[in-house]
Amino acid sequence: MPERETVPVISRLEEFEQNLPGYLGNHSKLAVLLDYDGTLAPIADNPSNTIMPVEVGAILRKLAKHPQIFMCVISGRALKNVQAHVSIDGITYSGNHGLEIEYPDGSRHDYDLPADIKKNYTAMVEELKQRVEKNGAWVEDKRVSLTYHYRDTPVGLKDEQKKLATEISQNYGFRVSQAHEAIEVKPPVNWNKGEAALHILKSKFGADWSKEVRVVFAGDDTTDEDAMKVLKGFGRSFRIAADAQVETFADFRLPKQDLMMDLFKWISSVYVS
Repeated sequence: MPERETVPVISRLEEFEQNLPGYLGNHSKLAVLLDYDGTLAPIADNPSNTIMPVEVGAILRKLAKHPQIFMCVISGRALKNVQAHVSIDGITYSGNHGLEIEYPDGSRHDYDLPADIKKNYTAMVEELKQRVEKNGAWVEDKRVSLTYHYRDTPVGLKDEQKKLATEISQNYGFRVSQAHEAIEVKPPVNWNKGEAALHILKSKFGADWSKEVRVVFAGDDTTDEDAMKVLKGFGRSFRIAADAQVETFADFRLPKQDLMMDLFKWISSVYVS
């Protein structure tokens, strides 16, 4: 089993090919799987204010049109929300950490949550809103998972409110993970971004997908580690993190989010240019 570790850093365009000589080739199919917040777009003070840079959208649209490239965005956001923010036709979208998947032809795969988990989710959201939606903190209800945002909460109150929100969520049997100035609350099922990535790759390329396609994955958060873990040894993953000591399942670390543009330029130089 792979383990988290500190990994080599890539800090400029030419280092992609230097570290991965020959990994890409326009004779090979390529699957590009991407997170959204903190990956395709810089983190904002509020999710509604997150905007993907124009130049990123432009190069992604160009890559998405290439017949050898398959593209998918796997986000913690609700499916319709991430579709609206990315707004690129012809790609696969997955929301709620992989619980919702929609393919370009409109077909879907939705993880069927048991009735008791759905009931607990509704009760949990209500209690969180009543008890910890205050002092600038708020609950982002995504219908099957939620994010508790406390970025705007006064420093002296953050830990107390975060702790209480965590306890409430766990009391309903939900799983909690840390995000950027927020906690992600997900249902207690064996499904995450990693399982979603595998499902999507198998659906598109078959059971032997690892022999059919090269894979690139990029993400910036702890929930992205689930995909990095299952793809270890089968693809190449990039963890966006400023912390030089961060331990990750990814193969490489990108110290800044704007290096994603260099990653796309590297891909484009092989497939498009």
